[in-house]
Amino acid sequence: MNLHRFRSALTGGESGQSMVEYALVTALIAVVALVAVQTLGEGIVSVFEAITDEIGVI
Repeated sequence: MNLHRFRSALTGGESGQSMVEYALVTALIAVVALVAVQTLGEGIVSVFEAITDEIGVI
């Protein structure tokens, strides 16, 4: 029984490990979203400016 308790003690901390993994995945998603918004944001602004210029002509 001592070996079983030892193994349970070693693998009992998986919930903390899972929480760290979720935090890392969440941070990675946030960084990717931030880069995407910064990259695509400038292009979207220029598209809307072109649309408003065309509407102003009509």
